[in-house]
Amino acid sequence: MSLTVTRDFGARQVGVVDTAHVPGSETVMRMLERSFNVSTRYGGGFVKSIDGLQGSGSRQDWFYYVNGVQAPQGAATTAVHRGDRIWWDLHVWTATNSIPAVVGSFPEPFLHGAGGRRLPTTLECAADVQTACKRVTSELTAARVPVASQLLGTGSGPDTLGVVVGTWNEVKAEVAGGLIAHGPSASGVYARFAGSDGQELQLLNTGGQVARTLGADSGLIAATADSSSEPTWLITGTDPAGVAAAAAALTPSALHDHFALAVQDGARLPVPLTPAP
Repeated sequence: MSLTVTRDFGARQVGVVDTAHVPGSETVMRMLERSFNVSTRYGGGFVKSIDGLQGSGSRQDWFYYVNGVQAPQGAATTAVHRGDRIWWDLHVWTATNSIPAVVGSFPEPFLHGAGGRRLPTTLECAADVQTACKRVTSELTAARVPVASQLLGTGSGPDTLGVVVGTWNEVKAEVAGGLIAHGPSASGVYARFAGSDGQELQLLNTGGQVARTLGADSGLIAATADSSSEPTWLITGTDPAGVAAAAAALTPSALHDHFALAVQDGARLPVPLTPAP
Protein backbone atom coordinates (compact mmCIF):
# COMPACT_ATOMS: atom_id res chain seq x y z
CA MET A 1 0.00 0.00 0.00
CA SER A 2 1.32 3.45 -0.82
CA LEU A 3 0.47 7.10 -0.28
CA THR A 4 1.75 9.66 -2.78
CA VAL A 5 1.39 13.44 -2.48
CA THR A 6 2.16 15.67 -5.47
CA ARG A 7 1.22 19.03 -6.89
CA ASP A 8 0.53 20.46 -10.36
CA PHE A 9 -0.93 17.29 -11.89
CA GLY A 10 1.87 15.11 -10.60
CA ALA A 11 4.65 17.34 -11.94
CA ARG A 12 6.18 17.95 -8.48
CA GLN A 13 6.42 15.37 -5.73
CA VAL A 14 5.73 16.36 -2.12
CA GLY A 15 6.21 12.98 -0.45
CA VAL A 16 5.71 9.21 -0.68
CA VAL A 17 4.91 6.71 2.08
CA ASP A 18 4.85 2.92 1.69
CA THR A 19 3.45 0.56 4.30
CA ALA A 20 2.65 -3.13 4.47
CA HIS A 21 0.17 -2.86 7.35
CA VAL A 22 -3.39 -1.57 7.04
CA PRO A 23 -5.31 -1.04 10.32
CA GLY A 24 -8.79 -2.50 10.30
CA SER A 25 -10.50 0.89 10.46
CA GLU A 26 -8.07 2.78 8.23
CA THR A 27 -9.39 5.67 6.14
CA VAL A 28 -7.67 7.79 3.53
CA MET A 29 -7.77 10.78 5.88
CA ARG A 30 -6.23 8.94 8.84
CA MET A 31 -3.46 7.57 6.65
CA LEU A 32 -2.70 11.04 5.33
CA GLU A 33 -2.72 12.66 8.78
CA ARG A 34 -0.27 10.12 10.19
CA SER A 35 2.37 10.95 7.60
CA PHE A 36 1.86 14.63 6.78
CA ASN A 37 0.89 17.88 8.48
CA VAL A 38 -2.75 18.26 7.44
CA SER A 39 -5.38 20.95 7.98
CA THR A 40 -9.01 20.28 7.10
CA ARG A 41 -12.28 22.07 6.49
CA TYR A 42 -16.01 21.31 6.30
CA GLY A 43 -15.99 19.48 9.62
CA GLY A 44 -12.74 17.65 9.02
CA GLY A 45 -13.90 15.73 5.98
CA PHE A 46 -11.94 17.59 3.31
CA VAL A 47 -8.30 18.59 3.07
CA LYS A 48 -7.35 22.25 3.10
CA SER A 49 -3.56 21.95 3.22
CA ILE A 50 -0.83 19.30 3.28
CA ASP A 51 2.56 20.28 4.70
CA GLY A 52 1.55 23.93 4.35
CA LEU A 53 0.53 23.66 0.69
CA GLN A 54 -3.05 24.74 0.18
CA GLY A 55 -5.48 25.80 -2.47
CA SER A 56 -6.16 29.36 -3.43
CA GLY A 57 -8.92 31.59 -4.70
CA SER A 58 -7.80 30.83 -8.26
CA ARG A 59 -9.58 27.46 -8.31
CA GLN A 60 -6.81 25.33 -6.87
CA ASP A 61 -7.54 22.50 -4.45
CA TRP A 62 -6.48 19.06 -3.24
CA PHE A 63 -7.95 16.05 -5.03
CA TYR A 64 -7.32 12.39 -4.35
CA TYR A 65 -7.43 9.12 -6.25
CA VAL A 66 -7.59 5.53 -5.07
CA ASN A 67 -5.94 3.12 -7.50
CA GLY A 68 -6.09 5.75 -10.21
CA VAL A 69 -9.80 6.49 -9.80
CA GLN A 70 -11.16 9.76 -8.44
CA ALA A 71 -12.83 9.09 -5.10
CA PRO A 72 -16.60 9.76 -5.02
CA GLN A 73 -16.65 10.93 -1.39
CA GLY A 74 -14.64 12.65 1.31
CA ALA A 75 -11.39 11.15 2.55
CA ALA A 76 -12.69 10.73 6.10
CA THR A 77 -15.27 8.19 4.94
CA THR A 78 -13.20 6.33 2.32
CA ALA A 79 -11.78 3.06 3.62
CA VAL A 80 -8.28 1.90 2.68
CA HIS A 81 -7.76 -1.69 1.58
CA ARG A 82 -4.62 -3.75 1.31
CA GLY A 83 -2.69 -2.97 -1.86
CA ASP A 84 -4.40 0.39 -2.47
CA ARG A 85 -2.45 3.23 -4.01
CA ILE A 86 -3.63 6.56 -2.61
CA TRP A 87 -2.62 9.65 -4.55
CA TRP A 88 -3.23 13.25 -3.46
CA ASP A 89 -2.56 16.07 -5.91
CA LEU A 90 -2.89 19.85 -5.56
CA HIS A 91 -3.91 21.37 -8.89
CA VAL A 92 -5.99 24.05 -10.54
CA TRP A 93 -9.44 23.17 -11.79
CA THR A 94 -10.17 26.00 -14.20
CA ALA A 95 -10.77 23.56 -17.09
CA THR A 96 -12.58 20.91 -15.04
CA ASN A 97 -13.24 20.06 -11.41
CA SER A 98 -13.60 16.34 -12.20
CA ILE A 99 -10.90 14.02 -13.50
CA PRO A 100 -12.53 10.59 -13.27
CA ALA A 101 -9.38 8.51 -13.77
CA VAL A 102 -5.63 8.89 -14.15
CA VAL A 103 -2.95 6.54 -15.47
CA GLY A 104 -0.16 7.32 -12.99
CA SER A 105 -0.90 4.48 -10.55
CA PHE A 106 -0.53 1.70 -13.14
CA PRO A 107 -0.94 -1.29 -12.85
CA GLU A 108 -3.85 0.02 -10.80
CA PRO A 109 -6.81 -0.08 -11.01
CA PHE A 110 -6.43 -3.39 -12.83
CA LEU A 111 -4.60 -5.16 -10.01
CA HIS A 112 -6.67 -4.26 -6.93
CA GLY A 113 -9.78 -2.62 -8.39
CA ALA A 114 -12.00 -0.41 -6.27
CA GLY A 115 -13.30 -0.66 -2.73
CA GLY A 116 -11.23 -3.74 -2.04
CA ARG A 117 -12.85 -5.57 -4.96
CA ARG A 118 -10.88 -6.60 -8.02
CA LEU A 119 -12.73 -5.92 -11.28
CA PRO A 120 -12.58 -7.91 -14.51
CA THR A 121 -10.60 -6.38 -17.36
CA THR A 122 -11.60 -6.50 -21.02
CA LEU A 123 -9.35 -5.65 -23.94
CA GLU A 124 -10.64 -4.38 -27.28
CA CYS A 125 -8.18 -4.08 -30.17
CA ALA A 126 -8.47 -2.76 -33.72
CA ALA A 127 -7.39 -5.15 -36.46
CA ASP A 128 -4.39 -3.13 -37.68
CA VAL A 129 -2.63 -2.70 -34.32
CA GLN A 130 -2.07 -6.32 -33.32
CA THR A 131 1.57 -5.76 -32.34
CA ALA A 132 0.51 -2.99 -29.96
CA CYS A 133 -2.31 -5.19 -28.68
CA LYS A 134 0.12 -8.01 -27.88
CA ARG A 135 2.36 -5.52 -26.07
CA VAL A 136 -0.56 -4.33 -23.91
CA THR A 137 -1.63 -7.90 -23.20
CA SER A 138 1.90 -8.84 -22.21
CA GLU A 139 2.22 -5.89 -19.81
CA LEU A 140 -1.09 -6.64 -18.11
CA THR A 141 -0.23 -10.32 -17.85
CA ALA A 142 3.13 -9.47 -16.31
CA ALA A 143 1.24 -7.43 -13.71
CA ARG A 144 -0.86 -10.54 -12.91
CA VAL A 145 -3.99 -9.07 -14.47
CA PRO A 146 -6.25 -11.58 -16.28
CA VAL A 147 -7.53 -10.13 -19.55
CA ALA A 148 -10.56 -11.10 -21.63
CA SER A 149 -10.27 -10.07 -25.29
CA GLN A 150 -13.26 -9.03 -27.37
CA LEU A 151 -14.09 -7.21 -30.58
CA LEU A 152 -13.59 -3.46 -30.83
CA GLY A 153 -16.86 -1.69 -30.17
CA THR A 154 -18.30 -4.38 -27.92
CA GLY A 155 -17.95 -2.28 -24.76
CA SER A 156 -16.71 -3.31 -21.35
CA GLY A 157 -19.90 -3.13 -19.27
CA PRO A 158 -20.61 -1.08 -16.13
CA ASP A 159 -18.66 -3.27 -13.66
CA THR A 160 -15.65 -3.96 -15.88
CA LEU A 161 -12.44 -2.07 -16.55
CA GLY A 162 -11.90 -1.53 -20.25
CA VAL A 163 -8.72 -1.15 -22.29
CA VAL A 164 -9.16 -0.03 -25.90
CA VAL A 165 -6.28 -0.17 -28.39
CA GLY A 166 -6.48 1.46 -31.81
CA THR A 167 -5.92 4.62 -33.82
CA TRP A 168 -8.04 7.59 -32.87
CA ASN A 169 -10.06 7.19 -36.06
CA GLU A 170 -10.94 3.67 -34.91
CA VAL A 171 -11.66 4.32 -31.22
CA LYS A 172 -13.33 7.73 -31.35
CA ALA A 173 -16.77 6.09 -31.51
CA GLU A 174 -16.19 4.41 -28.12
CA VAL A 175 -17.86 6.06 -25.12
CA ALA A 176 -14.44 7.00 -23.74
CA GLY A 177 -13.47 8.42 -27.13
CA GLY A 178 -16.56 10.60 -27.17
CA LEU A 179 -15.74 11.95 -23.72
CA ILE A 180 -12.19 12.85 -24.75
CA ALA A 181 -13.44 14.49 -27.94
CA HIS A 182 -15.55 16.86 -25.81
CA GLY A 183 -12.52 18.10 -23.88
CA PRO A 184 -11.38 18.10 -20.24
CA SER A 185 -14.73 19.21 -18.88
CA ALA A 186 -16.25 15.92 -20.08
CA SER A 187 -13.33 13.50 -19.77
CA GLY A 188 -10.76 15.01 -17.43
CA VAL A 189 -8.16 14.37 -20.15
CA TYR A 190 -6.06 17.34 -21.25
CA ALA A 191 -5.49 16.17 -24.81
CA ARG A 192 -7.59 15.81 -27.94
CA PHE A 193 -7.24 14.75 -31.55
CA ALA A 194 -7.80 17.04 -34.51
CA GLY A 195 -8.08 16.67 -38.26
CA SER A 196 -10.56 14.67 -40.31
CA ASP A 197 -8.95 11.34 -39.36
CA GLY A 198 -7.33 12.36 -36.07
CA GLN A 199 -3.94 12.93 -37.65
CA GLU A 200 -3.01 15.56 -35.06
CA LEU A 201 -2.75 15.21 -31.29
CA GLN A 202 -3.27 18.46 -29.41
CA LEU A 203 -1.80 18.69 -25.90
CA LEU A 204 -3.54 21.11 -23.55
CA ASN A 205 -2.21 23.21 -20.71
CA THR A 206 -3.76 23.37 -17.25
CA GLY A 207 -6.27 25.95 -18.44
CA GLY A 208 -7.50 23.67 -21.21
CA GLN A 209 -5.90 25.59 -24.09
CA VAL A 210 -3.86 23.96 -26.84
CA ALA A 211 -0.18 24.30 -25.91
CA ARG A 212 1.43 21.92 -28.40
CA THR A 213 0.36 19.94 -31.46
CA LEU A 214 1.90 16.61 -32.44
CA GLY A 215 1.64 15.07 -35.88
CA ALA A 216 2.36 11.62 -37.31
CA ASP A 217 3.51 8.75 -35.08
CA SER A 218 2.18 10.33 -31.87
CA GLY A 219 0.30 8.36 -29.26
CA LEU A 220 -1.71 8.84 -26.08
CA ILE A 221 -2.41 6.81 -22.96
CA ALA A 222 -5.41 8.21 -21.07
CA ALA A 223 -8.21 7.02 -18.82
CA THR A 224 -11.71 8.36 -18.34
CA ALA A 225 -15.19 7.30 -17.28
CA ASP A 226 -18.77 8.45 -17.29
CA SER A 227 -20.94 8.52 -14.20
CA SER A 228 -22.35 5.02 -14.72
CA SER A 229 -19.29 2.91 -15.45
CA GLU A 230 -15.79 1.99 -14.37
CA PRO A 231 -12.82 3.65 -16.13
CA THR A 232 -11.80 2.85 -19.68
CA TRP A 233 -8.18 3.23 -20.75
CA LEU A 234 -7.38 4.30 -24.31
CA ILE A 235 -4.08 3.27 -25.91
CA THR A 236 -4.42 5.29 -29.06
CA GLY A 237 -2.62 7.49 -31.56
CA THR A 238 -2.67 9.35 -34.83
CA ASP A 239 -1.72 6.19 -36.74
CA PRO A 240 -0.61 2.59 -36.03
CA ALA A 241 2.95 3.78 -35.29
CA GLY A 242 1.57 6.18 -32.68
CA VAL A 243 -0.49 3.40 -31.11
CA ALA A 244 2.62 1.21 -30.96
CA ALA A 245 4.54 4.03 -29.25
CA ALA A 246 1.75 4.42 -26.69
CA ALA A 247 1.64 0.67 -26.03
CA ALA A 248 5.40 0.65 -25.45
CA ALA A 249 4.91 3.30 -22.74
CA LEU A 250 2.36 1.21 -20.83
CA THR A 251 4.72 0.53 -17.93
CA PRO A 252 4.68 1.61 -14.28
CA SER A 253 7.88 3.63 -14.68
CA ALA A 254 6.73 5.51 -17.79
CA LEU A 255 3.29 6.34 -16.38
CA HIS A 256 4.37 7.05 -12.79
CA ASP A 257 2.55 10.08 -11.32
CA HIS A 258 1.16 11.19 -14.70
CA PHE A 259 -2.50 12.02 -15.25
CA ALA A 260 -2.17 11.06 -18.93
CA LEU A 261 0.82 10.59 -21.24
CA ALA A 262 1.51 11.56 -24.84
CA VAL A 263 4.44 10.07 -26.76
CA GLN A 264 6.25 10.87 -29.99
CA ASP A 265 9.71 10.05 -31.37
CA GLY A 266 10.84 8.62 -28.04
CA ALA A 267 9.71 11.68 -26.08
CA ARG A 268 7.21 11.26 -23.24
CA LEU A 269 5.01 14.26 -22.56
CA PRO A 270 2.78 14.23 -19.45
CA VAL A 271 -0.48 16.08 -19.92
CA PRO A 272 -1.69 18.58 -19.07
CA LEU A 273 1.47 20.44 -20.03
CA THR A 274 2.55 22.35 -16.95
CA PRO A 275 4.86 25.39 -16.71
CA ALA A 276 8.48 24.73 -15.84
CA PRO A 277 9.22 25.26 -12.11
